[in-house]
Amino acid sequence: MCEASAYIIDGESEELIMEAVDTVDPEDGGFKLTNIFGEQKFINGVIYSLSLVDHKVFFKKSS
Repeated sequence: MCEASAYIIDGESEELIMEAVDTVDPEDGGFKLTNIFGEQKFINGVIYSLSLVDHKVFFKKSS
């Protein structure tokens, strides 16, 4: 499976936002995450980094 886990970076810590993320779609001021179960979340922030080997997407809150 190629799903990823999404995290928000807050200072030195990483907080898990959603597991099994299938799509990341840009929306006004952030991103809509959808997982393989159809659950959706909106992240008000920017993509900070991607770790494709580890299947992780890191976001940082917008200023």
